[in-house]
Amino acid sequence: QVQLVESGGGLVQAGGSLRLSCAASGRTFVSYVMYWFRQAPGKEREFVARKTWSPTSTYYADSVKGRFLIFGDSIKNTVYLQMNRLKPEDTAVYYCAASSRLQTATSAMDYWGKGTLVTVSS
Repeated sequence: QVQLVESGGGLVQAGGSLRLSCAASGRTFVSYVMYWFRQAPGKEREFVARKTWSPTSTYYADSVKGRFLIFGDSIKNTVYLQMNRLKPEDTAVYYCAASSRLQTATSAMDYWGKGTLVTVSS
């Protein structure tokens, strides 16, 4: 079992930055691919970024590429999402997820956090 707890959401002006954290429990944390998804009001949950541990790799949705950075600390069992140059369309609840699969579909995730709200004002 893996439990995921997100934090770091809040209100930020367009152009600003925010860092989200996802703290994971479980001894096999690094055996999972770690993901960030988001869900805007009235929209489906969508993939944002993912990170593998060994070998280390990252992958981003086109909408955030060049602005967001996913990275982790295996000692702290924590994955981060650094969000820069935020836009109003980035407003959403951001979810951390873990999966044994290298896919971006929500159905492929094994574990989910409860989410943290990010609001970007114009």
